[in-house]
Amino acid sequence: MLALGGRPEPRTWLALWRRISWLACWIALCAAEAAPACPFPCTCDGRGLQVDCSGLGLTAPPPDLPAATRSLLLLNNRLSSLPGGAFANLSGLQRLDLSNNFLDRLPRTAFGDLTNLTELQLRNNSLRALDAALLRPLPRLRHLDLSLNGLARLPPGLFDGLPALRSLSLRANRLQSLDRRTFEPLAGLQLLQVADNPWECDCHLRDFKRWLEWFSYRGGRLDQLACTLPKELRGKDMRMVPMEMFNYCSQLEDQNSSAGQEVPGPPCTKASPEPAKPKPGPEPEPEPSTACPQKQRPRPVSVRRAIGTVIIAGVVCGVVCIMMVVAAAYGCIYASLMAKYHRELKKRQPLMGDPEGEHEDQKQISSVA
Repeated sequence: MLALGGRPEPRTWLALWRRISWLACWIALCAAEAAPACPFPCTCDGRGLQVDCSGLGLTAPPPDLPAATRSLLLLNNRLSSLPGGAFANLSGLQRLDLSNNFLDRLPRTAFGDLTNLTELQLRNNSLRALDAALLRPLPRLRHLDLSLNGLARLPPGLFDGLPALRSLSLRANRLQSLDRRTFEPLAGLQLLQVADNPWECDCHLRDFKRWLEWFSYRGGRLDQLACTLPKELRGKDMRMVPMEMFNYCSQLEDQNSSAGQEVPGPPCTKASPEPAKPKPGPEPEPEPSTACPQKQRPRPVSVRRAIGTVIIAGVVCGVVCIMMVVAAAYGCIYASLMAKYHRELKKRQPLMGDPEGEHEDQKQISSVA
């Protein structure tokens, strides 16, 4: 009802206010049901796009992660393993940080549903080996950190299917050599970190050195690859070692290939038996020797010997050049002195037909005699 002057009564205002309040409460409840719930005890942002579960002492990932999560932080926990479907509902996840945990193995299906992942941090764990198919479900991966683990080798095909990878860190592992074929699929790689590994700069690392030269030529960045063995190259960057130092590798390969084509004979023994005493009668046919042939051990690369040879050759060449210069100078001086002597001699020679001159010449000749 309207009061005098055309204004609504106070009761009408109260009813209208109640309806508005009920409508606001209903909208708030609907919004709360639609918003993803943050797993306890993690913290989330307003929309649940970033879930921070770091430093909580977790032994397993939270099971009720929001499906809309874009960034998941699980660093500084006590994770020792990951179940196969730990991230099954996180198809939109873009960043996953598992650093500073105790992970010692990862099943090949650990990241099977993370097709949109662009950054994976596995720094400072206890990984000793990786499955060759672990990273194949991650075609959009751009940054991978495997530093501070115990990796001794990388399986062939580990980086197959990662065309978008831009940075890779393998620092502080137990790697001694790498296979060139493992890194050839990484056509877009821009940064490679391999420092603080016990690299053995021998024939097993020769092909990877060639790949590093191609990687540097196209603009890639590498921190350092310092050799640990052999002792002659300890502390020296592998990129600074000339390829001529690996010429003996081809000889070893030729020897191995030729040895593989030989007809196998009887097994050899380390110590040849003593020859038996000859018995009376016809001489027996000589039996094939079963003694082990002495294999020629490959000579290791010696930088000091090569440098010493170059220095000695340079000194010898310098001495020879100095002797040649001295001999040439001596010859020139001798020729000039002889020419001067002959000129003086011609000046003192008397004219032909002068008896006094002939008399003096005879006196000089008699005195010389």
